[in-house]
Amino acid sequence: MRKFLSTYSYSIAIAFALIGLWIYITNFTDWLSPLIFPSPHLVAAAFFRAIFELFQGFLSSMKLLVPSVLLALVLGIGGGLFFGMRPKPRKILTPFFNAFSPLPLTLFIPYAIALLPTFELASMSILFIAAFWPIFLGTIQGVLLIDHHYWDNAKTIGLEKRDLIFKVIIPASSPLILNGIGQSLSLCFLVLMTAEMFGAKAGMGYFIQYYTDFTQYDLVISGLIFNSLVILIIMITFERIKKRILFWTNLKNEAG
Repeated sequence: MRKFLSTYSYSIAIAFALIGLWIYITNFTDWLSPLIFPSPHLVAAAFFRAIFELFQGFLSSMKLLVPSVLLALVLGIGGGLFFGMRPKPRKILTPFFNAFSPLPLTLFIPYAIALLPTFELASMSILFIAAFWPIFLGTIQGVLLIDHHYWDNAKTIGLEKRDLIFKVIIPASSPLILNGIGQSLSLCFLVLMTAEMFGAKAGMGYFIQYYTDFTQYDLVISGLIFNSLVILIIMITFERIKKRILFWTNLKNEAG
């Protein structure tokens, strides 16, 4: 706990300062409409009143997000290793990767809705695309940036292909693979919230859109806060896992 407070002390101080500013503006000025910007105590009351509904929305969102990201991990890392290790197919298909990876995800939404039988499958397909490209391209880049000494040493000791992949290539390329996973998570949350706000019947984004339609902004802000906390916790957890996996990079930096 002490380490957490020391690490995030400035962030916590800024959060409390923003809450103090919010209290001041909503209670002691008329700068903002109280309908759209209710005071913190009203939002807190709404938050705890709706906490069960918020957690139901969280579970509904995770049912879409988790399978999509897991599939993207398997295909993104597997495909990235395949093309990263094979120069000829990579050279042939790189123009297509460069052409399709930057396309806005909104372009795929009408096709996903038209071709797939349910909104859930359509959402999962878009989330998969959002997660796939950063992981796939990050893995390829990670393989390409492996120091040639690793390859030479692996050939010298006669490593089998399986050992080469799991003992050399994946560990050496893991920094860029994990960076790609982090980018994919951030992008997936953005896509998930947007999709749920405009077509879902449950979820964290749906909660916000539903109460926006009924102008219950205390619940809208409660939903925003809840969503932000969920994303924050997931990203902090990911960064901690990433730091543990890449412990050798920390040792290298300390030695340097």
